[in-house]
Amino acid sequence: MIELYSWPTPNGHKIHVMLEECGLPYRANAVDIGAGDQFESAFLKISPNNKIPAIVDSDGPDGKPISLFESGAILIYLAGKTGHFLPQDVRGKYVALEWLMFQMGGVGPMLGQAHHFRLYAPEKIEYAINRYSNEARRLYGVMDRRLGEVEYFAGEYSIADMAIFPWTRSHANQGVDLANYPNVKRWYDAVGARPAVQRGLKLLSDRRKPLMDDKARETLFGATQYARH
Repeated sequence: MIELYSWPTPNGHKIHVMLEECGLPYRANAVDIGAGDQFESAFLKISPNNKIPAIVDSDGPDGKPISLFESGAILIYLAGKTGHFLPQDVRGKYVALEWLMFQMGGVGPMLGQAHHFRLYAPEKIEYAINRYSNEARRLYGVMDRRLGEVEYFAGEYSIADMAIFPWTRSHANQGVDLANYPNVKRWYDAVGARPAVQRGLKLLSDRRKPLMDDKARETLFGATQYARH
């Protein structure tokens, strides 16, 4: 049994989708990041960076429990455990991993900053909005070129697609019009139509509040986030 500790965010959705795709039994435990659940000592034991998602697999590689944090590491672990969604040939495996790292190092951080400065920052800073919106559009251009060559990022559907897709769902908030990236749009529609993806996106979605209150904003973006825990 996989114990999943998560919240309905792009990083959380990566693992929600993978668990639905690979069919492993799991139980979802909500970590309300707006309420500060991520700073509780029990969660920090499995996720020392106080970020979701994290998992505990009671049946680890040696038959003993194993905990993992960082969504990219979790995706690689689950792909290895099940033998699915990471190409079996060596070359294909590393193609998938390089696009996974592209998401971890570029798509997530940069699109997250674009989203933050465009929507959540208490003051509108034109330089920051332009910088991250332009970088978002550049990254979509990279993705569009790749998806003009192949159906999915690794050629076949893989954990790379599961990692990237949740971040593209807020393309409008990132200052991006998918009509300008037809190959991304084709891929976006194909991935979004997968039943397991749709189930993964619904996981814990009823727990998320439609609006962010002042307490949640302080917890996520204020002094609480940067205190030592």
